[in-house]
Amino acid sequence: MIKKFYSCFLFGKTAGEHRVWFWVWNGAFLLLSACLTTTLSLSLAYGNYSPEIFKGYFTHPEIFALNLLPVLLLMLAVYFLTGRAWIAYLAVSAPVLASAIADYYKLRFRDDPFIAADIPAITTGLKVSGQYDVTVAKRVLFVIIAFVLCTLFLAFFVRGRFRFRFRLIGLAVALIAIWPSYKLLTGDAVFNGITNFDYPGANVWSETQRQITRGFVYPFIHSIPDAIPQKPDGYSDETALEALSGYTAEDIPDDRKVNVIGIQLEAFNDFTRLGVEGIAPSVYEKYHALEAESYTGNLVTNIFAGGTIDTERCFLTGYTELDDFRSDVGSYVRYFREQGYRAEGCHSSYAWFYNRQNVNRYMGFEDYWFIENRYEEKTGGGVGYDELLIPDIMTLYRERDKSVPYFNFSVTYQGHGPYAKDSFYTWVDGNWQDRSVSEESWFILNNYFSSLQNTSDYLCEFIDGLRRDSAPVVVIVFGDHNPWLGDGNSVYNELGINLDVSTEEGFYNYYSTRYLIWANDAAKKALGTDMTGEGPTVSPCFLMNVLFEACGWGRGSAYMQLMSDVMKLTPVVNTAGFCVENGEVTREPSEGIRKALEYQSIAQYYRKRHVEW
Repeated sequence: MIKKFYSCFLFGKTAGEHRVWFWVWNGAFLLLSACLTTTLSLSLAYGNYSPEIFKGYFTHPEIFALNLLPVLLLMLAVYFLTGRAWIAYLAVSAPVLASAIADYYKLRFRDDPFIAADIPAITTGLKVSGQYDVTVAKRVLFVIIAFVLCTLFLAFFVRGRFRFRFRLIGLAVALIAIWPSYKLLTGDAVFNGITNFDYPGANVWSETQRQITRGFVYPFIHSIPDAIPQKPDGYSDETALEALSGYTAEDIPDDRKVNVIGIQLEAFNDFTRLGVEGIAPSVYEKYHALEAESYTGNLVTNIFAGGTIDTERCFLTGYTELDDFRSDVGSYVRYFREQGYRAEGCHSSYAWFYNRQNVNRYMGFEDYWFIENRYEEKTGGGVGYDELLIPDIMTLYRERDKSVPYFNFSVTYQGHGPYAKDSFYTWVDGNWQDRSVSEESWFILNNYFSSLQNTSDYLCEFIDGLRRDSAPVVVIVFGDHNPWLGDGNSVYNELGINLDVSTEEGFYNYYSTRYLIWANDAAKKALGTDMTGEGPTVSPCFLMNVLFEACGWGRGSAYMQLMSDVMKLTPVVNTAGFCVENGEVTREPSEGIRKALEYQSIAQYYRKRHVEW
């Protein structure tokens, strides 16, 4: 009997009366192993949110089923192809669980799920992961152990193989089922039809929570179409040209071609505007003085605590959403070049970071300076901070070819989180004064605000160096996103900062930073403006429009003119589905705005591939 059992289940002898049990044994363990992988992925899917979410995956069986379906189909396909259960489990579960672990840490550090669009940035993520506390959490360790044990069990105890003709039929059925399943999983009807189930702190307006309450595998697959550039509904080259040809590009008048320097400050925001008490007055003293002599406003980004390139590239291109640029692309950098400007910039981090070494060239920069081609000698190969970068922007400006106007766009690194939780940075000077917070928050806040003050000092010193410059120069400065402040936004929560995006206050708190546009006396004279006052609240895709209007340059390129018209209707367009209409945040804009955004997306898609616009 034991011999028959061993022969049937381990070596796959399927003769006579054992055949039924053979099918049951192999089929049952393939199903169970797929269920195990799905459950393991779900055990990580809620990150640092309430464990009630994990229970919800099972009290709402449709969620478990939608996460199980792709795992099971892929596992069956590989099993019928190879005839080995352990190979099928390993081939499917290894990438699924590795991605689930990446999702867990991304949620933990940035409150942002891992989606298909993040795949090209995996290398970047791995290189910067050493800055975070990537300790192996108990849940992660359990997942790894369970995965290994299941692989070994299948290798030793589920070794039976179906006959070739049955495997061929099974493979065909599995492959045929994959396509309609993919269409089901990527469709919006089912995804949007799932209501966020109740759990402590549930928020149906949060894009992160919309993702995690649907598990991991299912929302990841649902995100695949968004990672692949899709033609907008109704798109054709003719329609796009019709949208753009309605505008006539305007040159910048020769007598108004002032030099332009843009500086994007990493994780820089003004927390006094959030009503936060406990910040030393010296932190923002110089920055507020600079704002008082500038044209200022709120910038509503698409991101929070990470994703720097979204703000930077939306500003440089005027796009409401970005692709993974792999070739030359239409941008405002190219427009400046067409107007006779020299375009360069610097970032005292690595050239591979967000693939800037290539993408910045695709956008039209003539030179861009990184650790590898400029700062390595001074930093010893490490990242350079603002004491190095901001003075070097001045060096590049002084050494420019003065026979042509100059455009520089540079990005700082210094404010990049996370901030130390148990020690002080070297420039700390008691910048957080409220001792009622936890010790961890005390260190984080002191380090963040001290870094911010240090950046502000160098920025204002840089501005002072331009005040008496005989050449006209305009400087535009903005923060890319709010800072990381503790895992799971712990410090924000402790300070009582509302990040509930279902409320208008929470929406602006979550997404907003500040921008300012400053001009020296020579530029004010050339432009005929004092460059002060409060500007509009806008998305990064409209910020270049604001700069052109503040400089009195006319309406710019054809695409910029189209964006100016869209901005009049809705100055904030957020990739989480929000926009602003008549001063109110909404997910359901009027028909007029929807049509304008559809028209804009058609023109945008065309311009991404035709640099002349």
